[in-house]
Amino acid sequence: MPTITTKHTHAPTTELYYETYGEGRPVVLIHGWPLSGRMWEGQIDALRHAGYQVISYDRRGFGQSGKTAAGYDYDTFASDLKDLLEALNLEDVTVVGFSMGGGEVSRYAGLYGTQHLRSAMLVSSIAPYLLKTSDNPDGGLGEADVEGMVAQVAANRPQFLAGFTKNFLNWDENGAKLGDEFLDFAAMMYMQASPVATQECVRAFAMTDFRKDLAKLTVPTLVVHGDADQIVPLEASGQRVPQYQKNAELHVMKGAPHGLNATHAEVFNKLLLEFVAR
Repeated sequence: MPTITTKHTHAPTTELYYETYGEGRPVVLIHGWPLSGRMWEGQIDALRHAGYQVISYDRRGFGQSGKTAAGYDYDTFASDLKDLLEALNLEDVTVVGFSMGGGEVSRYAGLYGTQHLRSAMLVSSIAPYLLKTSDNPDGGLGEADVEGMVAQVAANRPQFLAGFTKNFLNWDENGAKLGDEFLDFAAMMYMQASPVATQECVRAFAMTDFRKDLAKLTVPTLVVHGDADQIVPLEASGQRVPQYQKNAELHVMKGAPHGLNATHAEVFNKLLLEFVAR
């Protein structure tokens, strides 16, 4: 099983599972909560057939990566990404961060700069900062919302995540196209995750401030967000990124939900390939 060993000095060392396909300029795909690298199947196919090396990996605590007792914070996640890039000797990389994965992209730039990056995509991303505070009144979540979500995960994770997945995909509009089997596919991914990681990452993605990190994301950056996103509303997230990174380009996908890479795969893949080719 292909893994790399993390080197973070403060969090427990663990193994990160990854998959790599194709040859050519590298594209690294970073998954959302509470899924795994499997969520990128449609994009992996599109990229490998277009002549790129595509790498997907499972965040610590998720998929087939190690399930540590601690280390579910963005400094650690960014360090894990750095360890992956270095272990695989990747340069001139396009990084694509989906939902909470947009945090890895942002914090990586904030901590380590963009020397090894060619470009970045933030897709349905939680950046710049979801928590409502006195200096961030446009954030989408209050502390009570965050802790309520953690409590629901702790009380009955399968039940909560089954409902979450339907909101993730705007199931009433898109379920017939995807089929009930897609819900089973999503459940396979989220049930692989550690219950601890599933809870702690809610706090991480909802309460971490990426505004200063975005200022250091100086490579060409494309923000893709659906205007029907029920999980991370456009107005609280993607729409605000250009306030903190002036060079970021925002593309709003009309009628698209949070999981737009699945529900609107053809349109999204076209955007992805056009951007990676720049």
